[in-house]
Amino acid sequence: MTASTARTALSVNLNKVALVRNTRHLGIPSVTRAATLCLQAGADGITVHPRPDARHMRAQDVRDLHDLLRAWPQAEFNIEGNPFHNLMEFVTLLRPHQCTLVPDSEGQFTSDHGWNLPADTERLRPVIAQAKAAGVRISLFMDPLPEAMAHAKAVGADRVELYTESYASAWGTPRQAEVIRQFAQAARAAQAAGLEVNAGHDLSRENLADFLRGVPGVREVSIGHAFVSDALELGYAATVHAYLAEIAKASGG
Repeated sequence: MTASTARTALSVNLNKVALVRNTRHLGIPSVTRAATLCLQAGADGITVHPRPDARHMRAQDVRDLHDLLRAWPQAEFNIEGNPFHNLMEFVTLLRPHQCTLVPDSEGQFTSDHGWNLPADTERLRPVIAQAKAAGVRISLFMDPLPEAMAHAKAVGADRVELYTESYASAWGTPRQAEVIRQFAQAARAAQAAGLEVNAGHDLSRENLADFLRGVPGVREVSIGHAFVSDALELGYAATVHAYLAEIAKASGG
């Protein structure tokens, strides 16, 4: 998303497409074809999370998507993962637009917590410096803790990605308003520290607009599991249009 883009950008995480592909040896569904259809439909970027066990995205997928995105200069390529596993080789060789650092363990089922700052500061500082020397924007995967945001800025991050599972769990319950306030406070603290704000994890067509209405200034959402689930029923293009409609609805568009 460029600085002049007013609306929240939609980055599509294609890990689950790769997960289905990996159950057979036929090369289908194609990750690059999925990316092409999403970008043609108006998605703002593609996200991948290549884990060390390659259970979904493989190293070749990351390289193929990097090559594909050269034909889409307006689109963002976001590679996320743990910088102490296999992530930094992708970052330094491919130089994606954005790298989202996530504190996953090697065999972790899915991301379930953010960085612990300031405790993780000294570990993160050199890898952040390495990525930024390659010209890569850094986003840190963070729990919605306002007091941690200044530490994220101090360690060198450009953005934080607020981990939204707790919001998704509270959506539609009496706790929804309370949890939204917590995320809004974290977003405001991040912005006050000079950071931009992304968000992701368990966001869906159902809960996305409410989140964006309640949390100010979200630059980008990264959505994978719910997006691919919807695409199985609607198709990639219709699903992109549906999510963009929810983003527009949140801004009154």
